[in-house]
Amino acid sequence: MAVVSELLRAEENGSLSFGDYSLSQKSKLDDFKHKGDILKVKTFNEITRLEKNGMVLYESVPGTAVTEFIEDENGVSFMVEGPEDAQITVGLAEDTGYRVTAGGEEIGMMKTNLGGKLSFGVELAGKDAVKVEIKK
Repeated sequence: MAVVSELLRAEENGSLSFGDYSLSQKSKLDDFKHKGDILKVKTFNEITRLEKNGMVLYESVPGTAVTEFIEDENGVSFMVEGPEDAQITVGLAEDTGYRVTAGGEEIGMMKTNLGGKLSFGVELAGKDAVKVEIKK
């Protein structure tokens, strides 16, 4: 399993990688500039949280490592891994329906709340990275 030792990095293809679930103490990185936005990450074995311009973009309990995180007007996609199953929350457009898939299997159509948050579980225990896609 891979963790992102620098906590948050921008990849050459424009995606983001973040999170280190192997840490026993909270680590954070503030004021990371990416495509005109200010990002902040907090991560350790209990939680991984990415904020964009002060709003939650991604959060997992327990902590995870995320690679290939891409956000666009239609949703988000990313690879996620961790030592155990995780509850993931993403920040999207409020009161909007999205089709959610994880590991190639459809979780179903889900609707964000008025705050734009969408939460779902992903089975990670004993697996390599799982691809998650959330699209309008």
